[in-house]
Amino acid sequence: MSTRPSLRTAHLSRRNLLQLLGATSGAMFTAGVLSACAPSTGSSGSSGAAADDGAKDFAFTGWSLNEASTKDSLQALLDSYAGASGAKITTASYPYNDYLNQILLQVRGGTLTGAVQVDVAWLATLAATGKLVDLGAQATSGGYTEAALGMGKVKGTQYGLPWTTAGIGLIGNSELLGKAGVTAPPKTIEEFEQALRALKGLGGGVVPWAAMTKVDQLKDFIAWMWAFGSPVVQDGKIVVGDDASVAALTWYKKLYDEKLIAPDVNRFDARALFAQGKVGYYEDAVAGRGAVTKTAPDKQLGEKLQPVPRPVRTAGDKPRNLAWGHAIAVVAGAGSGAAAKFAATVTSDPKYTGEWFAKAGLPPATTNGLAAGEVQADQFVKDFTTAIGAYAEPDPFWAYPQFAQIEQALATQVQAALVGKASPKDALTTAREQMQALAK
Repeated sequence: MSTRPSLRTAHLSRRNLLQLLGATSGAMFTAGVLSACAPSTGSSGSSGAAADDGAKDFAFTGWSLNEASTKDSLQALLDSYAGASGAKITTASYPYNDYLNQILLQVRGGTLTGAVQVDVAWLATLAATGKLVDLGAQATSGGYTEAALGMGKVKGTQYGLPWTTAGIGLIGNSELLGKAGVTAPPKTIEEFEQALRALKGLGGGVVPWAAMTKVDQLKDFIAWMWAFGSPVVQDGKIVVGDDASVAALTWYKKLYDEKLIAPDVNRFDARALFAQGKVGYYEDAVAGRGAVTKTAPDKQLGEKLQPVPRPVRTAGDKPRNLAWGHAIAVVAGAGSGAAAKFAATVTSDPKYTGEWFAKAGLPPATTNGLAAGEVQADQFVKDFTTAIGAYAEPDPFWAYPQFAQIEQALATQVQAALVGKASPKDALTTAREQMQALAK
């Protein structure tokens, strides 16, 4: 399983997506694809539920078969399932960065069927092809958590069965926090500010918060707009630039100006700084632990990672984090029934979820899986799923085919405000106009 958070996604232009989905005109694109992908409570285009056509054999496509750290473990899992079920599983893999484009091309061309590993951020784009199978029947008996199920849905239809899910949230260095006198996780934004100032007081080059300040991953700011009370997207309309989001950006810039957060930082920079023991807080997915501890001079750093619930504006508010995770979807075609059974089994059966956790270190998406002894014995994963994963929600822009460009427009304007090129209000007003144009 890739250790990358769902923060880097394939950038599809309007023209490319038209080609990939087989649309013949801009009018068809607007009426078909966007009506299928725009936020709504209705249902999206679907090939229907998985039909049992009597076939045992099916195909599996996944990027984790292309990565040295996971290919052997995943192949072993596939072999185990094949042996138990009597199925022959044909496999294919592509590099993560090119994966979505390859899948879309093949789905359109009718050359790809069966089970497909997907980043949860891609489900709406894939669902717009009309070729994904509705896995709602399989989801009802899987014992998945509600948060995990939500990440596998597009407009209410269960297109993906969650394989591992969590969120992007705050992780603290308990040793630095202790030195700064921060003895309890800050519950409110005001308490969080106080903790950051205490960390700054340590001196010695400590970065209180390695927040995202580079455009490539400034989408993290979405969760802070939520924290300040902005819905971000409401009733299908992008509302970035409302009073709450402006308040959030004004606060973010204040921390930037006071050097409580560092300039020109992305996820990889933050991990490197955190690994050196120079960061109080940074934000990451559960998989980021491996990247941080692998290069850390302090071999005990893993024991000092402290997942923290996102601070809220008013005590008692519910924390909200951007979702992160992987799911298995099924593309209609021969063997789709067998592929759906496979997807349900490997994502919910304790035999397979336990094996995958042991080898990949990623938490299961089921209640029983999370309660398993090996998961509960991993203090970091246990704390992460409780403090962060339990409050994860799908990115509101995933529902749009051009979500990557929409998020880039937001990130570019947030950075413009941070460096003083525009006021927070003007920056977010410009962002909203650009985002709405991309969403049409």
